[in-house]
Amino acid sequence: MGNSIRTGVFLAALTVLVMIIGRLLGGTQGMVIAFFFAVIMNFGSYWFSDKIVLGIYRARPVSETEAPELHRIVRQLSRQAGLPMPKVCIMPSESPNAFATGRNPQHAVVAVTQGILRLLNEDELKGVIAHELAHVKHRDILIGSIAATLAGAIMMIANMARWAALFGGFGGRDEDDGDGGMIGLIAMSILAPIAAMLIQMAISRSREYAADAAGASFAGSPYGLASALQKISSASRQIPMKAEPATAHMFIMSPLSGRSLMNLFSTHPPVEERIRRLTDMR
Repeated sequence: MGNSIRTGVFLAALTVLVMIIGRLLGGTQGMVIAFFFAVIMNFGSYWFSDKIVLGIYRARPVSETEAPELHRIVRQLSRQAGLPMPKVCIMPSESPNAFATGRNPQHAVVAVTQGILRLLNEDELKGVIAHELAHVKHRDILIGSIAATLAGAIMMIANMARWAALFGGFGGRDEDDGDGGMIGLIAMSILAPIAAMLIQMAISRSREYAADAAGASFAGSPYGLASALQKISSASRQIPMKAEPATAHMFIMSPLSGRSLMNLFSTHPPVEERIRRLTDMR
């Protein structure tokens, strides 16, 4: 199954989860209210994501005079990808990493750490920048915002369900459901957010694979990105990055150090699998 189709299936699954848990609450009113608030919160996050994330990581815009080689690479790859030249920023961190943000290609930002500039050679840096531009090209920030909106609605509805169960049921539910219906409501209020989180993580992993493939195409070779991922994976374990879990999915490699967590709960695919797919490309 292609990455675009897989993403569509995952988004549809999130939508179905919203409908199921809303139905268990006995109507659409609570579901609509929760969805409305989730839309407002995530729309704000989407619209101002560049300012929020750049501020969190103290990313500073750099001019072509300050970083001529970085600007040259970004400009060359932007042309190759058919994108406007994004704003270029550098983060004051020795941990090697990078991300792209911005609500659309006209407002895109590519940010890299000082550490990644010191660690990678030109071909590897091209692979990383091409990967980030692929996220911009695919509008992955919008896709991530849609997924977050649906997942957020599910979590809000689940919270409403738990409160409804504690205080004698939800107004629209059938009184004859009895204990069985109440148990089902409580179970769904616990399981639905977990399922929503798993689906949201799966969407993020799927978009990473797609950005790897497209980035390799923009760069003209998959080997620079494959080598970069290997170096970043090794170096980031030695020099961890202080990162917010809510923004971990934006980086080319998760800055969180939870290697003991199951892959299902990761925003990124295993680096070994990413490298294998890249080196298998012809």
